[in-house]
Amino acid sequence: MTIERYNPRDAEPRWQSVWADRGIFETKNDDPRPKYYVLEMFPYPSGRIHIGHGRNYVMGDVVARFKRMKGFNVLHPMGWDAFGLPAENAAIERNSHPKIWTYENIEAMKGQLKLLGLSLDWSREIATCDPAYYAEQQNIFVDFFDKSLVYRKESEVNWDPVDNTVLANEQVIEGRGWRSGALVERRKLSQWFFKITAFAEDLLSALDGLDRWPDKVRLMQRNWIGRSEGLSLRFRLDASTAPTGSTEIEVYTTRPDTLYGASFLAIAANHPLAEKLSESNAQLADFIVECRRGGTSAEAIETQEKLGFDTGVKAEHPLVPGWFLPVYVANFILMDYGTGAVFGCPAHDQRDLDFARKYGLPVQAVVLPEGEDPASFAVGDIAYDGDGRLFHSEFLDGLSIPDAKDAVARRLENQSLGNAPQGKRQVNFRLRDWGISRQRYWGCPIPVIHCPECGPVPVPKADLPVRLPDDVTFDRPGNPLDRHPTWKHVACPKCGGAAVRETDTMDTFVDSSWYFARFATPANMPPLAKEAVDHWLPVDQYIGGIEHAILHLLYSRFFTRALKACGRISVAEPFAGLFTQGMIVHETYKDAAGKWLFPEEVEKRSDGTSVKRGTEEPVTVGPPEKMSKSKKNVVPPEIVADSYGVDCARWFMLSDTPPERDSEWTEAGIEGAWRFTQRIWRLINEAVELAGPAATSTPAEFGPEATALRRNAHRLIANVEEDFDRLRFNVAVARVHSFANGFADALASARGRGADLPADLAFALLEASRYLVAAIGPMIPHLAEECWTVLGGEGLAAEAAWPTADQALLAEEDMLLPVQINGKKRAELTISATASDADIEKAVMSLDGVVRALEGRPPRKIVIVPKRIVNVVV
Repeated sequence: MTIERYNPRDAEPRWQSVWADRGIFETKNDDPRPKYYVLEMFPYPSGRIHIGHGRNYVMGDVVARFKRMKGFNVLHPMGWDAFGLPAENAAIERNSHPKIWTYENIEAMKGQLKLLGLSLDWSREIATCDPAYYAEQQNIFVDFFDKSLVYRKESEVNWDPVDNTVLANEQVIEGRGWRSGALVERRKLSQWFFKITAFAEDLLSALDGLDRWPDKVRLMQRNWIGRSEGLSLRFRLDASTAPTGSTEIEVYTTRPDTLYGASFLAIAANHPLAEKLSESNAQLADFIVECRRGGTSAEAIETQEKLGFDTGVKAEHPLVPGWFLPVYVANFILMDYGTGAVFGCPAHDQRDLDFARKYGLPVQAVVLPEGEDPASFAVGDIAYDGDGRLFHSEFLDGLSIPDAKDAVARRLENQSLGNAPQGKRQVNFRLRDWGISRQRYWGCPIPVIHCPECGPVPVPKADLPVRLPDDVTFDRPGNPLDRHPTWKHVACPKCGGAAVRETDTMDTFVDSSWYFARFATPANMPPLAKEAVDHWLPVDQYIGGIEHAILHLLYSRFFTRALKACGRISVAEPFAGLFTQGMIVHETYKDAAGKWLFPEEVEKRSDGTSVKRGTEEPVTVGPPEKMSKSKKNVVPPEIVADSYGVDCARWFMLSDTPPERDSEWTEAGIEGAWRFTQRIWRLINEAVELAGPAATSTPAEFGPEATALRRNAHRLIANVEEDFDRLRFNVAVARVHSFANGFADALASARGRGADLPADLAFALLEASRYLVAAIGPMIPHLAEECWTVLGGEGLAAEAAWPTADQALLAEEDMLLPVQINGKKRAELTISATASDADIEKAVMSLDGVVRALEGRPPRKIVIVPKRIVNVVV
């Protein structure tokens, strides 16, 4: 028997054409089947993709194909996160236009993605830079404006001096812009904000219901939202030291119990008191300028050197009349957090302790750890932030921390400063409203017109979209919309007077905060049609990188809530299930000059050395790292498709490594996948040749050999179904490998029978073949189609139903249990797999070895580990 090799170069493009021509992956909203929405985070069209980009798309594709086989109406769309700075910067470098660069990249990347054989509904393709898309985004902005969910204010922002734009706190990484890498500065600008804080409590509490999200992602969001219960209290300023009109400072604290350990107050550089003092203090003015050179993110604040300026102003302790604390301006306090002022208790906060040591301020411990002597306990270089009881704190002495917090709150709530209580309990959130203004061209225009008479006026919906003008130049730094001769000059929609457009564009995270809802409506329906969105949302399975745990996911959760508040949709959570996949990593290579090399430029020799291909020049091999264009350790999908076929790439990406972990791409691994796909092809062809047409009818009875093969096939389909549902792709791959080994043995046995192959075994061979093709179909769909054709299957494998496993065949007939006596194996018990614990105990007690060990005594206990072991304790 000679079986031709499976030829993926021929099969893969052919089946992709068949799928496309028949439109089998296009989703109809009126399909009566239950819905299933699977989505991978859409890509930025940066130029070309590599095989590392494909892992999450392949995982999502497995889920989509499997759910179709299970009878769901599956929505599996694709789009492009197409606005952003890289396109604008590329246009500047190439003397081109961002639109041209972006759409060229989209076409190139679309072709590469199609190589992977993804079952995507391309009829719903979107690009966020398309006016048809951002028209609806501007519509949403106006709705938010009408619901007071968007507002404008002057605030300190993170300014990227290279990209010349504002960055959100989350976009500042270690004090640098997330794209440019430039050191971020603080600036004051008028910005547009989305009121995400309006949903802070709901965003936090709803995390408990997201039980199909990774715990680490929920924890990251919980920490970012940062709910805290504390006390808002007011310190009276000493009039002899404070400027005229400044009488108090309000502070929010979560540790009012430590008030007796206070040694200073610190205010933000842009606190009203600091700005007033700087008018007559040049040194303070210079210090404030210095403070603005750092970023505004929490990370930037924590990592920079803590600096302060003693203003000379004194604040009276709220619990001890006559005790005055110095007031500092400090670079680690921000107006956007709390009240822009804190009191410092150095003994019990490390940041305060570092500051106090730097400026020679008192350090008084007021929380005594359990077992410490109050007469000798003191804080050195490490602040004590643990549990204990209060001491050195007058009426709080001896109280626990919670009781002390309550006691201070009650006293200050009943103590007046001016005409109001000096303190009040308050819930605060770390979360801050989302600044969306960006001073760049290539983004969604903010639909607002500024009128000198009417103020900011939203653009009437009838006039949307506000389109970006194409005739812009990038010959000077800054936003070209600011200097456009005509685009920004318009009439006010309210009074008709001369006005100007808002020239800031929206943060590109806005574009990706609702795209999943846009996919719910096909091109022939209005965007965000409520019935369609309510039907498809939430996304049943969302797949993407852990790096989006805060930014994108939190913003998307806000957007669905805000859209619901506007009456646009009825759902609050966008993603019911979330999976964060690991990355594909690859070795790195450098030539003798230290330049990075592509993998295809490197020749690996049998002696373990590597050289530059076609030369004797040695190559330095680096450890596996995330695939990146900058280090050239990337593998284009075209090379894989041409050399091995994309099914091999898909199989390799799904195998060996759990999908949430990083996976190393190796030549040996992809070659192993090639060998296995060829083996599957041979097994299916051998089964068809051996079984023949007689296997089409179901025998009345099955002999032991046929039953054993059927049992394995049905277990395969049941187990792989569970694996797909739980996204354990590597386990499913392992099960297919194991089944293939047993199937090969069954085929070898069948070959030995020659022409005398019984009908029951012939039937079992073909049934096992069909089940094997079903199991591999979602993972390596092109090979599955070829095998399905060989098997004579009706229609396409991609449209075939998932087989139903026979429960009778899944049940184990017998099981073998080791029997231990006091932890040492003494016997074995063969018993029915359905036996009860009572049946097992009775059978164990009759075993000779157990009878001898007990010597007529009853056992102390019998421990049964189901289907694994029995331990008799004597």
